[in-house]
Amino acid sequence: MKITLLAGGVGGARFTRGLLHLLAERYPDGADGTTAQVTVIANTGDDMWLHGVRVCPDLDTVMYTLGGAIHEGQGWGRQDESSRVSADLAAYDLGWEWFTLGDLDLATHLARTELLRAGKTLTEVTAHLCRRWAPGVTLLPMSDQPVETHVVVGEGTPEDPERLIHFEEWWVRHRAGISARRFEQVGVDSASATPEVLDAIMTADLVLLPPSNPVVSVGTILGVPRIREALHATPAPVVGISPIVGGAAVRGMADACLTAIGVETSALAVGLHYGAREGLDGDDLLEGDGQTEAAAGRLGVIDGWLVDDSDHEAVSGLEAAGIRSRAVPLLMTDDAATAQIAAAALDLAGFR
Repeated sequence: MKITLLAGGVGGARFTRGLLHLLAERYPDGADGTTAQVTVIANTGDDMWLHGVRVCPDLDTVMYTLGGAIHEGQGWGRQDESSRVSADLAAYDLGWEWFTLGDLDLATHLARTELLRAGKTLTEVTAHLCRRWAPGVTLLPMSDQPVETHVVVGEGTPEDPERLIHFEEWWVRHRAGISARRFEQVGVDSASATPEVLDAIMTADLVLLPPSNPVVSVGTILGVPRIREALHATPAPVVGISPIVGGAAVRGMADACLTAIGVETSALAVGLHYGAREGLDGDDLLEGDGQTEAAAGRLGVIDGWLVDDSDHEAVSGLEAAGIRSRAVPLLMTDDAATAQIAAAALDLAGFR
Protein backbone atom coordinates (compact mmCIF):
# COMPACT_ATOMS: atom_id res chain seq x y z
CA MET A 1 0.00 0.00 0.00
CA LYS A 2 1.48 3.32 -1.10
CA ILE A 3 0.33 6.44 0.74
CA THR A 4 1.39 9.94 -0.29
CA LEU A 5 0.88 13.06 1.82
CA LEU A 6 1.13 16.75 0.92
CA ALA A 7 2.24 18.44 4.10
CA GLY A 8 3.38 21.60 5.78
CA GLY A 9 5.33 21.67 9.02
CA VAL A 10 4.00 20.91 12.49
CA GLY A 11 0.49 19.72 11.60
CA GLY A 12 1.68 17.64 8.68
CA ALA A 13 4.55 16.14 10.67
CA ARG A 14 2.40 15.19 13.66
CA PHE A 15 -0.32 13.71 11.47
CA THR A 16 2.27 11.63 9.59
CA ARG A 17 3.67 10.36 12.89
CA GLY A 18 0.18 9.25 13.89
CA LEU A 19 -0.30 7.60 10.50
CA LEU A 20 2.94 5.64 10.95
CA HIS A 21 1.73 4.62 14.41
CA LEU A 22 -1.46 3.26 12.85
CA LEU A 23 0.33 1.46 10.02
CA ALA A 24 2.73 -0.20 12.46
CA GLU A 25 -0.27 -1.62 14.31
CA ARG A 26 -2.08 -2.72 11.16
CA TYR A 27 0.87 -4.15 9.30
CA PRO A 28 3.45 -5.29 11.87
CA ASP A 29 6.58 -6.54 10.12
CA GLY A 30 4.66 -6.92 6.86
CA ALA A 31 2.23 -9.48 8.28
CA ASP A 32 0.26 -11.33 5.61
CA GLY A 33 2.60 -9.93 3.00
CA THR A 34 1.13 -6.44 3.39
CA THR A 35 3.42 -3.46 3.76
CA ALA A 36 2.91 0.28 3.62
CA GLN A 37 5.16 2.81 1.92
CA VAL A 38 4.68 6.42 2.92
CA THR A 39 5.90 9.43 0.95
CA VAL A 40 5.65 12.99 2.26
CA ILE A 41 5.77 15.86 -0.23
CA ALA A 42 6.70 18.89 1.85
CA ASN A 43 6.11 22.58 1.29
CA THR A 44 9.29 24.51 0.57
CA GLY A 45 7.65 27.92 0.25
CA ASP A 46 8.87 28.85 3.74
CA ASP A 47 12.50 28.33 2.68
CA MET A 48 14.98 31.19 2.85
CA TRP A 49 18.63 32.15 3.04
CA LEU A 50 19.86 33.26 6.47
CA HIS A 51 23.47 33.73 7.59
CA GLY A 52 24.54 32.31 4.24
CA VAL A 53 22.78 28.96 4.73
CA ARG A 54 19.63 27.51 3.17
CA VAL A 55 16.88 27.03 5.75
CA CYS A 56 13.99 24.68 4.90
CA PRO A 57 11.63 24.85 7.92
CA ASP A 58 8.93 22.38 6.83
CA LEU A 59 11.30 19.75 5.48
CA ASP A 60 13.26 19.88 8.73
CA THR A 61 10.17 19.79 10.95
CA VAL A 62 8.95 16.63 9.22
CA MET A 63 12.42 15.06 9.33
CA TYR A 64 13.05 15.89 12.99
CA THR A 65 9.55 14.90 14.13
CA LEU A 66 9.61 11.50 12.44
CA GLY A 67 13.27 10.98 13.34
CA GLY A 68 12.70 11.60 17.06
CA ALA A 69 14.74 14.80 17.32
CA ILE A 70 12.01 17.44 17.42
CA HIS A 71 11.52 19.89 20.29
CA GLU A 72 8.08 18.64 21.29
CA GLY A 73 7.13 21.75 23.22
CA GLN A 74 7.71 24.01 20.23
CA GLY A 75 6.77 21.59 17.47
CA TRP A 76 9.81 22.78 15.50
CA GLY A 77 13.58 22.87 16.00
CA ARG A 78 15.81 20.37 17.79
CA GLN A 79 15.40 19.11 21.31
CA ASP A 80 18.19 19.97 23.80
CA GLU A 81 19.07 22.96 21.63
CA SER A 82 21.36 25.89 22.41
CA SER A 83 21.84 29.20 20.62
CA ARG A 84 25.41 30.33 21.26
CA VAL A 85 26.17 30.96 17.57
CA SER A 86 23.07 33.10 17.03
CA ALA A 87 23.78 35.03 20.23
CA ASP A 88 27.31 35.77 19.07
CA LEU A 89 26.10 36.84 15.62
CA ALA A 90 23.68 39.22 17.33
CA ALA A 91 26.67 40.77 19.09
CA TYR A 92 27.89 41.72 15.61
CA ASP A 93 24.46 43.24 14.86
CA LEU A 94 23.69 40.44 12.43
CA GLY A 95 20.64 38.24 12.12
CA TRP A 96 17.07 38.64 13.31
CA GLU A 97 16.21 38.49 16.99
CA TRP A 98 12.82 37.03 16.03
CA PHE A 99 14.28 34.10 14.05
CA THR A 100 17.04 32.27 15.87
CA LEU A 101 18.85 29.28 14.43
CA GLY A 102 19.82 26.82 17.13
CA ASP A 103 23.35 25.44 17.16
CA LEU A 104 22.29 21.87 16.37
CA ASP A 105 19.80 23.04 13.77
CA LEU A 106 22.49 25.18 12.18
CA ALA A 107 24.51 22.04 11.46
CA THR A 108 21.63 20.75 9.33
CA HIS A 109 21.49 24.01 7.37
CA LEU A 110 25.26 24.03 6.88
CA ALA A 111 25.15 20.46 5.60
CA ARG A 112 22.28 21.26 3.23
CA THR A 113 24.07 24.34 1.89
CA GLU A 114 27.34 22.48 1.32
CA LEU A 115 25.56 19.73 -0.61
CA LEU A 116 23.53 22.21 -2.67
CA ARG A 117 26.67 24.13 -3.59
CA ALA A 118 28.29 20.83 -4.61
CA GLY A 119 25.59 20.52 -7.26
CA LYS A 120 23.12 18.22 -5.55
CA THR A 121 19.40 18.83 -6.05
CA LEU A 122 17.24 19.59 -3.03
CA THR A 123 15.64 16.16 -3.49
CA GLU A 124 19.06 14.50 -3.32
CA VAL A 125 20.13 16.65 -0.38
CA THR A 126 16.96 15.82 1.56
CA ALA A 127 17.55 12.09 1.01
CA HIS A 128 21.13 12.53 2.27
CA LEU A 129 19.98 14.29 5.45
CA CYS A 130 17.25 11.71 6.06
CA ARG A 131 19.80 8.88 6.06
CA ARG A 132 20.84 10.13 9.50
CA TRP A 133 17.36 10.50 10.97
CA ALA A 134 15.61 7.51 9.36
CA PRO A 135 12.15 9.11 9.42
CA GLY A 136 10.43 5.98 8.10
CA VAL A 137 9.07 7.81 5.04
CA THR A 138 10.39 9.05 1.73
CA LEU A 139 10.61 12.80 2.24
CA LEU A 140 10.44 14.91 -0.93
CA PRO A 141 10.56 18.67 -1.44
CA MET A 142 7.69 19.89 -3.64
CA SER A 143 10.24 21.17 -6.19
CA ASP A 144 13.99 21.35 -6.68
CA GLN A 145 13.68 24.99 -7.74
CA PRO A 146 13.52 27.62 -4.99
CA VAL A 147 10.07 29.00 -4.18
CA GLU A 148 9.64 31.55 -1.42
CA THR A 149 6.32 32.75 -0.07
CA HIS A 150 6.16 36.50 0.46
CA VAL A 151 3.35 38.58 1.89
CA VAL A 152 2.14 41.87 0.48
CA VAL A 153 1.33 44.21 3.37
CA GLY A 154 0.46 47.89 3.59
CA GLU A 155 -2.68 49.76 2.60
CA GLY A 156 -1.37 50.87 -0.78
CA THR A 157 -1.50 54.56 0.13
CA PRO A 158 1.32 57.14 0.07
CA GLU A 159 1.37 57.02 3.86
CA ASP A 160 1.35 53.20 3.95
CA PRO A 161 2.55 51.86 0.59
CA GLU A 162 2.42 48.20 -0.32
CA ARG A 163 5.58 46.29 0.51
CA LEU A 164 6.72 42.70 0.24
CA ILE A 165 8.06 40.80 3.25
CA HIS A 166 9.08 37.16 3.60
CA PHE A 167 6.37 34.90 4.96
CA GLU A 168 8.51 33.97 7.95
CA GLU A 169 8.79 37.64 8.96
CA TRP A 170 5.01 38.05 8.74
CA TRP A 171 4.40 34.75 10.56
CA VAL A 172 7.09 34.71 13.24
CA ARG A 173 7.97 38.35 13.82
CA HIS A 174 4.53 39.89 13.41
CA ARG A 175 2.48 36.80 14.38
CA ALA A 176 0.26 37.54 11.35
CA GLY A 177 -0.76 40.74 13.15
CA ILE A 178 -0.31 42.85 10.01
CA SER A 179 -3.15 42.43 7.52
CA ALA A 180 -2.01 40.51 4.45
CA ARG A 181 -3.26 41.95 1.16
CA ARG A 182 -2.17 38.85 -0.72
CA PHE A 183 0.48 36.13 -0.86
CA GLU A 184 3.05 35.85 -3.61
CA GLN A 185 4.96 32.62 -4.18
CA VAL A 186 8.12 34.05 -5.71
CA GLY A 187 9.56 31.60 -8.24
CA VAL A 188 6.57 29.26 -8.36
CA ASP A 189 5.80 29.93 -12.02
CA SER A 190 9.26 28.84 -13.10
CA ALA A 191 9.41 25.93 -10.68
CA SER A 192 8.48 22.39 -11.67
CA ALA A 193 7.34 19.31 -9.87
CA THR A 194 10.07 16.69 -9.79
CA PRO A 195 9.56 13.28 -11.40
CA GLU A 196 9.66 11.82 -7.89
CA VAL A 197 6.79 14.04 -6.74
CA LEU A 198 4.61 13.28 -9.77
CA ASP A 199 5.33 9.55 -9.46
CA ALA A 200 4.46 9.58 -5.75
CA ILE A 201 1.06 11.10 -6.57
CA MET A 202 0.26 9.10 -9.69
CA THR A 203 1.27 5.67 -8.34
CA ALA A 204 -0.22 6.10 -4.86
CA ASP A 205 -3.03 3.93 -3.54
CA LEU A 206 -4.12 6.83 -1.33
CA VAL A 207 -3.28 10.53 -1.16
CA LEU A 208 -3.81 12.44 2.09
CA LEU A 209 -3.88 16.16 2.82
CA PRO A 210 -3.02 16.46 6.54
CA PRO A 211 -4.34 19.35 8.66
CA SER A 212 -1.69 21.74 7.34
CA ASN A 213 -2.25 25.37 6.43
CA PRO A 214 -4.47 25.28 3.30
CA VAL A 215 -3.11 28.58 1.97
CA VAL A 216 0.64 28.76 2.57
CA SER A 217 1.50 25.07 3.05
CA VAL A 218 -0.71 22.77 0.98
CA GLY A 219 -1.80 25.73 -1.12
CA THR A 220 1.80 26.53 -2.04
CA ILE A 221 2.43 22.91 -3.04
CA LEU A 222 -0.67 23.00 -5.26
CA GLY A 223 0.71 26.14 -6.93
CA VAL A 224 3.69 24.27 -8.35
CA PRO A 225 2.92 23.54 -12.01
CA ARG A 226 1.48 20.04 -12.66
CA ILE A 227 0.94 19.07 -9.01
CA ARG A 228 -2.72 20.10 -8.94
CA GLU A 229 -3.23 18.36 -12.28
CA ALA A 230 -1.57 15.22 -10.95
CA LEU A 231 -3.85 15.21 -7.92
CA HIS A 232 -6.86 15.52 -10.19
CA ALA A 233 -5.60 12.73 -12.47
CA THR A 234 -4.35 10.17 -9.95
CA PRO A 235 -6.42 6.98 -9.72
CA ALA A 236 -5.95 7.08 -5.94
CA PRO A 237 -8.64 8.56 -3.69
CA VAL A 238 -7.64 11.90 -2.17
CA VAL A 239 -8.79 12.62 1.38
CA GLY A 240 -8.13 15.74 3.43
CA ILE A 241 -8.34 16.47 7.14
CA SER A 242 -9.68 19.84 8.20
CA PRO A 243 -7.22 22.14 10.01
CA ILE A 244 -10.22 24.14 11.24
CA VAL A 245 -12.09 22.93 14.33
CA GLY A 246 -15.13 24.78 15.61
CA GLY A 247 -14.47 27.77 13.38
CA ALA A 248 -10.89 28.27 14.53
CA ALA A 249 -7.45 27.15 13.40
CA VAL A 250 -6.13 24.30 15.54
CA ARG A 251 -2.60 25.68 15.41
CA GLY A 252 -0.94 28.76 14.04
CA MET A 253 -2.74 31.57 12.31
CA ALA A 254 -4.38 29.89 9.34
CA ASP A 255 -7.42 32.11 9.87
CA ALA A 256 -5.37 35.18 8.90
CA CYS A 257 -4.21 33.40 5.75
CA LEU A 258 -7.74 32.36 4.83
CA THR A 259 -9.03 35.89 5.39
CA ALA A 260 -6.37 37.22 3.02
CA ILE A 261 -7.67 35.04 0.17
CA GLY A 262 -11.34 35.60 0.98
CA VAL A 263 -12.14 32.17 2.41
CA GLU A 264 -14.18 31.82 5.59
CA THR A 265 -12.47 30.14 8.54
CA SER A 266 -14.66 27.06 8.66
CA ALA A 267 -14.30 23.36 7.95
CA LEU A 268 -16.93 23.63 5.22
CA ALA A 269 -15.33 26.61 3.46
CA VAL A 270 -11.85 25.06 3.44
CA GLY A 271 -13.18 21.78 2.07
CA LEU A 272 -15.03 23.65 -0.69
CA HIS A 273 -11.88 25.71 -1.32
CA TYR A 274 -9.98 22.51 -2.14
CA GLY A 275 -12.93 21.41 -4.26
CA ALA A 276 -14.29 18.07 -5.44
CA ARG A 277 -12.33 16.05 -8.00
CA GLU A 278 -15.07 16.21 -10.59
CA GLY A 279 -15.36 17.91 -13.95
CA LEU A 280 -12.28 18.69 -16.04
CA ASP A 281 -10.08 15.92 -17.42
CA GLY A 282 -6.99 15.84 -15.22
CA ASP A 283 -5.19 13.34 -17.48
CA ASP A 284 -5.34 15.74 -20.41
CA LEU A 285 -4.19 18.61 -18.22
CA LEU A 286 -1.27 16.58 -16.91
CA GLU A 287 -0.18 15.90 -20.48
CA GLY A 288 -0.48 19.59 -21.29
CA ASP A 289 -2.72 19.15 -24.34
CA GLY A 290 -3.89 22.74 -24.58
CA GLN A 291 -6.26 23.12 -21.64
CA THR A 292 -5.91 26.60 -20.19
CA GLU A 293 -4.04 27.42 -17.01
CA ALA A 294 -7.19 29.13 -15.78
CA ALA A 295 -9.06 25.84 -16.11
CA ALA A 296 -6.29 24.03 -14.27
CA GLY A 297 -6.60 26.51 -11.42
CA ARG A 298 -10.22 25.50 -10.97
CA LEU A 299 -9.48 21.81 -10.64
CA GLY A 300 -10.80 20.32 -7.41
CA VAL A 301 -8.42 17.99 -5.61
CA ILE A 302 -10.30 16.01 -2.93
CA ASP A 303 -12.72 13.11 -2.84
CA GLY A 304 -13.19 13.11 0.92
CA TRP A 305 -12.93 15.61 3.79
CA LEU A 306 -12.86 14.82 7.50
CA VAL A 307 -14.32 17.45 9.82
CA ASP A 308 -14.38 17.58 13.58
CA ASP A 309 -17.40 16.44 15.57
CA SER A 310 -18.03 20.07 16.47
CA ASP A 311 -18.42 20.85 12.75
CA HIS A 312 -20.80 17.98 11.96
CA GLU A 313 -23.26 20.38 10.32
CA ALA A 314 -20.71 20.87 7.50
CA VAL A 315 -21.09 17.27 6.33
CA SER A 316 -24.30 17.83 4.38
CA GLY A 317 -22.87 20.82 2.51
CA LEU A 318 -19.74 18.92 1.59
CA GLU A 319 -21.72 15.89 0.43
CA ALA A 320 -23.92 18.15 -1.70
CA ALA A 321 -20.75 19.45 -3.38
CA GLY A 322 -19.64 15.92 -4.25
CA ILE A 323 -17.16 15.52 -1.40
CA ARG A 324 -17.58 12.51 0.90
CA SER A 325 -17.43 13.67 4.49
CA ARG A 326 -17.52 12.40 8.02
CA ALA A 327 -17.35 14.09 11.42
CA VAL A 328 -14.86 12.59 13.90
CA PRO A 329 -12.67 13.97 16.72
CA LEU A 330 -9.78 15.78 15.04
CA LEU A 331 -7.61 17.04 17.90
CA MET A 332 -4.15 15.45 17.66
CA THR A 333 -3.58 15.24 21.42
CA ASP A 334 -1.12 12.33 21.15
CA ASP A 335 0.01 9.67 18.68
CA ALA A 336 -2.82 7.32 19.59
CA ALA A 337 -5.47 9.98 19.01
CA THR A 338 -3.80 11.00 15.76
CA ALA A 339 -3.69 7.37 14.64
CA GLN A 340 -7.47 7.26 15.06
CA ILE A 341 -7.81 10.30 12.81
CA ALA A 342 -5.62 8.60 10.23
CA ALA A 343 -7.77 5.46 10.54
CA ALA A 344 -10.89 7.54 9.85
CA ALA A 345 -9.22 9.02 6.76
CA LEU A 346 -8.34 5.56 5.46
CA ASP A 347 -11.84 4.37 6.18
CA LEU A 348 -13.37 7.31 4.32
CA ALA A 349 -11.19 6.34 1.33
CA GLY A 350 -12.42 2.73 1.50
CA PHE A 351 -9.40 1.18 3.25
CA ARG A 352 -10.24 -0.74 6.40
